[in-house]
Amino acid sequence: MTPDPARGVPGKIGNHIRQLRFAHGQMTQEALAQAVGITRQTVIALEAERYAPSLDLALRLAAEFGIGVDRVFFRRDADGMPPAPLPTEPTT
Repeated sequence: MTPDPARGVPGKIGNHIRQLRFAHGQMTQEALAQAVGITRQTVIALEAERYAPSLDLALRLAAEFGIGVDRVFFRRDADGMPPAPLPTEPTT
C-alpha cells in the first residue's frame, strides 16, 4: 500500500508554517529564517516535519507570526491528519 502524501505520521508534531508564511505577504523561507535566527535549511526541515523545534524556537516562530504556539504547531491524530484546519482569527 502506497502512503498518502497528504497524511503525516500519526502522533508526530505537525505545523502550519508554510501556510502562515504565505498568509504573511508571501514570506520566503529565507526571510523567516533570518527573522527568527535560524537557517533556511531548518525552515525547510520544519515545514517537511523532519525536525521538531525547541520550545524557544517554537515561541520565536509564533511571535514572528503574531499568534500562539498552538496555532503554529499541532500533534497529528491517529490517521496522521491534523486535528483541525489552521484556525482563523474571529472577525469583528
